Amino acid sequence: MKTEILLVDDDSYTRRLFEGLLRSGETALQTAADVAHARRAFHESDFNLVILDQRLPDGSGLDLFAEMHAERPQQMAILITGFADVRDAMRAVRDGLFDYLTKPFTNLDELRTVIDRALEMDRAYREIVALRETLGTFAGGPIIVSRSAVMERVLAQARQAAPLDTKVLIEGESGTGKEVIAKQIHALSRRAKGPLMEINCGALSESLLEASLFGYEKGAFTGAGKTTPGYFEEADGGTLLLDEITDMSPKLQASLLRVLQEHTFTRLGSTAQRSSDFRLICATNRSLEAEVKAGTFRTDLFYRINVVAIRLPPLRERPEDIMPLALLFLEHFRSKFGKSVGPFGADAIASMETAPWTGNVRELRNAVERAVVINGGGPITLADLGMPGGLARSPIPVARPLPYREAREGFEREYFKNLLQLAGGNISEAARLAGLARQNFYNHIEPLGLVSGS
Repeated sequence: MKTEILLVDDDSYTRRLFEGLLRSGETALQTAADVAHARRAFHESDFNLVILDQRLPDGSGLDLFAEMHAERPQQMAILITGFADVRDAMRAVRDGLFDYLTKPFTNLDELRTVIDRALEMDRAYREIVALRETLGTFAGGPIIVSRSAVMERVLAQARQAAPLDTKVLIEGESGTGKEVIAKQIHALSRRAKGPLMEINCGALSESLLEASLFGYEKGAFTGAGKTTPGYFEEADGGTLLLDEITDMSPKLQASLLRVLQEHTFTRLGSTAQRSSDFRLICATNRSLEAEVKAGTFRTDLFYRINVVAIRLPPLRERPEDIMPLALLFLEHFRSKFGKSVGPFGADAIASMETAPWTGNVRELRNAVERAVVINGGGPITLADLGMPGGLARSPIPVARPLPYREAREGFEREYFKNLLQLAGGNISEAARLAGLARQNFYNHIEPLGLVSGS
């Protein structure tokens, strides 16, 4: 399906520039020279992106954006503006505008980057809408957002293993979603109507974990006030997930091996043999094979549980999944807390896409939850996410260094452009921030093409 973009601008030069930049086999570019034609085109098509000039012959691009946003809140839109109108554009960003571009366009690569990022957000929003529709028809397990090839391979493995009723070992760093994959395997298996029992082997002492797994009779130990079935028993007909299996003590490893070999067990304080038909899924944030080599995990148990091995990649290895996940979490927490906040601001998007996310999906989820909680309304910022600008990884250096004069000009253009944006297009204020006389400041920006234009 082609990407559909609407360009609203009465300037023929600007239209030709964007036509050369955007027309391709995968992009359908439609143009309009005024508000009336743009409004008609907007009502007739579902555009992935609208690019509109702020000053149009029969009205304001900002007013037109407000109309579009009211009708389609998730509509991606970019405003073309002059420096004199930057302050209004910045207010529009707070009201849902994705970003704004200032004339004249001195850096086409930057222009293309902003457009590509807007289209990426549109794609992610549409995926969330599709997922929301899927939720209405699929009640058997978690909905998993994935766009990366590496994660798609993981999901394919999970789907293949799910109906076969075999043991599965899921390895991955903390926060990558091992529990979610286990839930999906259970939901797609013939045991889906049975229970899914989950226990974290690292969160309990050896004695408490043993009692929780095997169950116990009344009086079996101090505090055993009543007979209590264990997880082995309660998982009968369903699935048992042993999370952080590498934290299980050698004694309990031996006990688990016997249960898997003999398919029977006894409650603590009892001699009666019991049986349970459960499927075993194990998860760990460490390499189980490395633990075997280190002598901390039984080799025979390793081969028992390592029938189908699934490795979950960390989030840094699948950056394509970051924004779809962030949008899914945003939708979830907006609904949970009853708040109308967002969308993500351009700076927040850029930082989220390049942040290391050492805590993986869990850290991303927590960051979005925090943002929804503290945001009072409007786009979500870096501060809302608790992400200082320095959290993003350093950009990859270019293969060929630029000539000094070209590099200096690029730096100065970006420096003065940022100053002007910060000052709302006011040259006197920007000059004050730079510590330069107004005329001196003007002499710097005029040859760089940064003098205000319409």
